[in-house]
Amino acid sequence: MSKALNLIKTNSSNPKVWVLLGVSVAGLLVLAETKRRRRRAMIIKREDFGAFLERFELLPFPQPPPPAARLPLAGLTFAVKDIFDVKDYVTGFGNPDWQSTHEPAEKTAVAVTALLKNGAKCVGKTVMDELAYGIIGENKHYGNPINPNMPSHIAGGSSSGSAVAVAAELVDFALGTDTVGCVRIPASFCGILGFRPSHGAVSTIGVLPNSQSLDTVGCFARDPHTLHRVGHVLLQLNAVEPRRTRRLIFADDLFQLSKVPKQKTVYVVSKAIEKLSGYQSPQHKNIGQYVASNVLSLKSFHEQSSNLQIGTTTLKALSSVMLSLQSCEFKTNYEAWVKSVKPRLASDVLERVLSAINSENENVKALYKVKTEMRAALQSLLKDDGILVIPTVADPPLKLHSKKGYSTEFHDRTYTLSSIASMSGCCQVTVPLGRHENCPISVSFISYHGGDKFLLDTILDMYSSLQEQVQISSNSVAMQDANGNMDASELLKEKGNAAFKGKQWNKAVNYYSEAIKLNGTNATYYCNRAAAYLELGCFQQAEDDCSKAISLDKKNVKAYMRRGTAREALLRNKEANEDFKHALVLEPQNKFAASAEKRVRKMIS
Repeated sequence: MSKALNLIKTNSSNPKVWVLLGVSVAGLLVLAETKRRRRRAMIIKREDFGAFLERFELLPFPQPPPPAARLPLAGLTFAVKDIFDVKDYVTGFGNPDWQSTHEPAEKTAVAVTALLKNGAKCVGKTVMDELAYGIIGENKHYGNPINPNMPSHIAGGSSSGSAVAVAAELVDFALGTDTVGCVRIPASFCGILGFRPSHGAVSTIGVLPNSQSLDTVGCFARDPHTLHRVGHVLLQLNAVEPRRTRRLIFADDLFQLSKVPKQKTVYVVSKAIEKLSGYQSPQHKNIGQYVASNVLSLKSFHEQSSNLQIGTTTLKALSSVMLSLQSCEFKTNYEAWVKSVKPRLASDVLERVLSAINSENENVKALYKVKTEMRAALQSLLKDDGILVIPTVADPPLKLHSKKGYSTEFHDRTYTLSSIASMSGCCQVTVPLGRHENCPISVSFISYHGGDKFLLDTILDMYSSLQEQVQISSNSVAMQDANGNMDASELLKEKGNAAFKGKQWNKAVNYYSEAIKLNGTNATYYCNRAAAYLELGCFQQAEDDCSKAISLDKKNVKAYMRRGTAREALLRNKEANEDFKHALVLEPQNKFAASAEKRVRKMIS
């Protein structure tokens, strides 16, 4: 410092020195101010979990004087995804280049205005995936909203900020949009309620489109009463409707995709409705096979690898059609803008955008035909009293910045489940059901197109009973039974083998299960039961049994083969390929293993 002062004294008459000194001081001040603003931004970000892009207040419309009833949303606050127009604010679409190339909105979106008219106050806009083209919930420009239930894991997208704002109790409810799962997925990952209305039931005027044939305006809430009230306002529903008997249908094959034990999902829902009036006994359906039989136009979009996997293959094809339709309409909407602006996009978003822009739309009519047939098929299944019960997602929330977030298998399994409502246009509500291995879990309830009030009323009716059963389930301890009687267990195994040969799969499972109770250390019993489960289409149970068999016998080739078959059916092709390769290491001449490995490798590539 003394040397610097001496230098200034020596050259004090030189004006360049003073200019240099002034610039240096200004630079230091700017640097200090920048650091201060960054610290302030980090503090704000921690306070709002990174949910908000912009804070402001839109006051509700005045409460009419007595004797008029109190407005239904009076006293509630909400936030909106940065895809809704708000007068005098630029709708940013999750991307700074979009924001810089567009003017402030002249009007507020119809859905937002409806909420303000009914007494709610809007407090800001929330972060979203860029161009609403993602389901992870990450945004490289504005940061990643922090999942309050699992801070080191993704919140899910594309309506990530809205979901986080509700889960963190920053607002009472929030608006999002759902195209291919963009409300349902973050609702599940953040442990809150999420509502995707019937396609076209809520106005999308003043909402930027992603894919008009799939887009819906959805909402998030922490409790069913708020969801019910907000849903009624958005849908402009009458308050009273005759009560109808409810018929729940469990999609057994879709629950096979989930890693959550049925004890915490199917069993909880079944027990919850036992205590409620107006519910028929639950039904069970293989939804993949039902779609295969009733949406015939899907056949041209997939190759049936085997009768065993026809349902899974069909639903994979359905999700592929959904994504093709999204790409087609996104291209129509934004090709010109993308080519002229060349926006800065995250690598995964850029890949999807370029894929859409460069896609050929030669088979558009076939895509819309699948959608039409899918709606008719669900309408026939559900009629006016049915509710389909499915897992919302197949996997737990991934870790932030995880490469798995961009993996084909994660997206395949997620889109397989979300395509049911997206492609049929049916309404769906995601309901949290506690936790499994410290991760939020949920199930979804799907009703017929136009059955939104029926569905919202049902959720309100059963919610408290569901949460009561969640508590009971979490406190229960699974009973294990093993007494080591080897002779009896071998006899039961032989009976199981006989039943298997007679194609009595359920009876075979029962015999093998009894044998396992007597001797839980025999790999063959688990491996044989897995074979029966495969025949029944119970792929998750088959995988679990094979894993147990392998833990007991590392050289059990059949266990590797059967586990590979189960994983392939569950759309986890990389893991399936590893099993088939392991079987080949143990038995290099195994033709079935070689054929399976080659087939799955081709699917991965």
